[in-house]
Amino acid sequence: MDIHLQTKIFQSAQPYTTIFQQMKDFTINRLADTQDQLWLLEHLPVFTQGQAGKQEHILNPGAIEITQSDRGGQVTYHGPGQLMIYVLWDVKRLGLTVKSLVCLLESFVISLLAEYSIAAHCIPGAPGIYVENKKIASLGLRIKKGACYHGISLNVAMDLEPFSRINPCGFKNLEMTQIAAYRPDISLTQVQTDILSIIQDWHKQRQQS
Repeated sequence: MDIHLQTKIFQSAQPYTTIFQQMKDFTINRLADTQDQLWLLEHLPVFTQGQAGKQEHILNPGAIEITQSDRGGQVTYHGPGQLMIYVLWDVKRLGLTVKSLVCLLESFVISLLAEYSIAAHCIPGAPGIYVENKKIASLGLRIKKGACYHGISLNVAMDLEPFSRINPCGFKNLEMTQIAAYRPDISLTQVQTDILSIIQDWHKQRQQS
């Protein structure tokens, strides 16, 4: 079966609820030969609660909308300057387990940051990507019908203040960071181009193996 990776790059910040519904609809309606998709976009400001989310981790949301999601994990923030990397993939067809998928997505971001001379790593028991002890990318997924949706949020050049209004991912006093803190010369457009290349290369090789 010749399965390619289709890419959608959104040119303006999108409402979370709109994209969330589109991801669910795509996944519910996909067939055995449906092409996998990769969506790259920014969101309008929003706090999203994962399936394990607890109200106590939302400290002072102010005027920012709070939306319930069906991804794994706790509360996080999305907003302009943060790149959303949504993977709508047939996990079974790719031969991935949930654990291997999580590790794979984390490896994409670690490889990307290495290209920018930013040393990043994972922390056992705390999904996501970290630079030193600061979190630069969060991860949340949902698996349905053997396919996944949601993905990674990567902080590029954004206002990090809203993260102080929550316990990000359920961790009190977790400090967030972004690419701009280390490489202010790197634009979000550049990050889109580079992460797209990394993921496309992997997906193409996977289909050939």
